[in-house]
Amino acid sequence: MRILVVEDEPKVASFIKRGLEQAQNVVDVATTAAEADYLVSIQEYDLVVLDCMLPDEDGRKLCRRLRLRGVDVPVLILTAKDSTADKVLGLDSGADDYLTKPFAFTELLARVRALGRRRGRPLLQPLAVADLCIDPVRRRVMRGGRNIALTPKEYALLELLVRHAGQVVTRAEIIEQVWDMHFDPTSNIVDVMIKMLRDKIDRNFELKLIRTVRGAGYMIEDQS
Repeated sequence: MRILVVEDEPKVASFIKRGLEQAQNVVDVATTAAEADYLVSIQEYDLVVLDCMLPDEDGRKLCRRLRLRGVDVPVLILTAKDSTADKVLGLDSGADDYLTKPFAFTELLARVRALGRRRGRPLLQPLAVADLCIDPVRRRVMRGGRNIALTPKEYALLELLVRHAGQVVTRAEIIEQVWDMHFDPTSNIVDVMIKMLRDKIDRNFELKLIRTVRGAGYMIEDQS
């Protein structure tokens, strides 16, 4: 999933970002309500993790404004405000869930997964191309009945390609979806990662699935 974390405390934001990325999510961070509002307007997110106590505005006002604009992205409020009244205000502002600080990160991940399942997209349904199978719930990849171990970024790239099987995915789209908003677009990391994926996904199999579309990008398809 692509997640926006709205948190002005650098250490907290870094901790949440790192943990969500280790769970194979793509994470952007905003430190103000204004920055978050802008990012939501230009990028489609699967989830927003939102602190209430932002330097320029109460996060609940931002949530309410997004709902009034028709933005239906799931919102998880993550805040130190732990009274019942605060929770009611947060949920009534349009949030889908509410978790108070301090929190166990395993619980945060469980709530993130639950909100992902609740969204109207089949994000967690099994995926397959030819004999390549992906289980998004367990983050498990198999080809020809063999388990294939991937790094978080390799997995994110493979899942992106499989979700768009038969379609060209450009380098810009890969950078946007697998890395974050501030990644250097001139880097050759996409080409390096594609090579690493091919070594794991295609090298030991007669049928090659990952294709380079010269001048356009990459795609994965069953060419049998």
